[in-house]
Amino acid sequence: MRRQEGFTLIEVMIVVAIIAIIASMAIPSILNARKASNEASATSALRTLTTANNQYRTRFQSYAAALTNLSASGHLDDVVASGTKSGYTFTYAGGQDTWTTNADPTAAGSSGDRGFFVDTSGVIRFVASGAASATSAPIE
Repeated sequence: MRRQEGFTLIEVMIVVAIIAIIASMAIPSILNARKASNEASATSALRTLTTANNQYRTRFQSYAAALTNLSASGHLDDVVASGTKSGYTFTYAGGQDTWTTNADPTAAGSSGDRGFFVDTSGVIRFVASGAASATSAPIE
C-alpha cells in the first residue's frame, strides 16, 4: 500500500489555531503603535504650524486668519492646511495678534487617544481624552 503525503485535518487546524493566538497578541500592539505614530505626527504638525505662523506674522504683520492663508503664502503644506492629517483633525482660529489650534483624533480611541492644543505661546498642551485647551498640561 502506498503512503499518501500531506497534512491531516487536525494538523492544519492546530496550525491555524496557533496563528490565531499569535495574531490576537500582535494586533493590539500594532494598533497602539499606529495611535502613537498619529499622535507624534499631530504634535509635529503643531510645531510646524507654530513656526509657519511666526514666519507669516513677520512677513504680513499679523497672524493668518485661516490654515489656507498659511498654505497660500507657502508657509504650510497642503496636507495640514486641509485640516486633517494622520487621523487628526486640526481646528484653527487666527486673528491680528493671536491664534489657536486644536488637534483632535478623527476617531477617538482608534486614530488616537490624546487631544492637543497650541496657541501663540508655542506651548503644545494635551489631555488624555477630549479636546485640550490653554489650561491643559504641557507636553514635556
